[in-house]
Amino acid sequence: MPVVEKYEPGMFCWNELGTSDAAAAKTFYSSLMGLSVKDNPMPDGSVYTMLQKSGKDAAAIYANTDAPPNWATYVNVDDADATAKKATDLGAHVIVPPFDVMDFGRMAVIADPQGAVFCLWQAKTHVGATVRDETGTICWNELLTKDIEAARDFYTKLFGWTLKPSPEYTEIYVGSQPIGGMMQIRPEMGGMPPLWWPYFAVSDCDASAKKAATLGGKVYMEPRDIAGAGRFSVLADPQGASFNVIQLPPR
Repeated sequence: MPVVEKYEPGMFCWNELGTSDAAAAKTFYSSLMGLSVKDNPMPDGSVYTMLQKSGKDAAAIYANTDAPPNWATYVNVDDADATAKKATDLGAHVIVPPFDVMDFGRMAVIADPQGAVFCLWQAKTHVGATVRDETGTICWNELLTKDIEAARDFYTKLFGWTLKPSPEYTEIYVGSQPIGGMMQIRPEMGGMPPLWWPYFAVSDCDASAKKAATLGGKVYMEPRDIAGAGRFSVLADPQGASFNVIQLPPR
C-alpha cells in the first residue's frame, strides 16, 4: 500500500464529512468500509475524527449542525488566497475566505457559479489523504451540475484541468492522470442540487449497498455496471449525506 506524500496542484486531496451525528457516522463508515477511527481533540473542544486504513489517513468526520450532512471535496492548490480571488473573478462565491488551520494548512470554502461547494487546500503539515485508490478509501470525485458547459469553463480556468467530454460524462485529468468527473443533472434525478461527492472503492458493490442498508443507510441507486469502469451504487448514510461506492475492474 503506497503512502501518498504529496499532491500536485489541481488534484483532489481530501474529503471530510460534516454531520449532525458524528458518533453514528463513525460507526456507519468504519463498519461499511472496514476503516479504523482516530479521534483528535481540537482546541475549541470539538473532535476531528480520522478514518484510517492501516494507520494512514483516508478521510475525516466532524460534527456540524450548521449545514445538512454532506461530504466536502478538497482540491490542492499552491496559493489558497490567489485561487479564492480567481474563483471570485470567475463568478464563484467565497463562502469562507482563506484561513489557517493551525499548522496543517490554509483553506477556503467556495461555491461555484452553479452552487456546488468545494474547498481549497494549501498544504503545510497535512497533505491530505495519505492513502487512496485502495479498497475502503476514496478513489474518485464527481461534480453534478445544472450547467455542464459553464462548469467545464469555470473549472478549467480555475485549476487548469484537462477535460475529456462526451455527451454523457466529462472526465477530469491533471496531466495524464484521470482524477474525477462531471455530469449534467438530468430531470430523472429528481431536482438534485449541484454538488461534489466522493466515490469509495469497494471489493463488492452489491454487498456494500446491501450492508449500507442494513446499517441504516439508503440506497438511492441500485448497483449497476459502467461500461469499462466497474460497478457502482449511489448511497446515503443514516444522517442523509450522499456518496458512491464503486467496484473497480481488475487492474
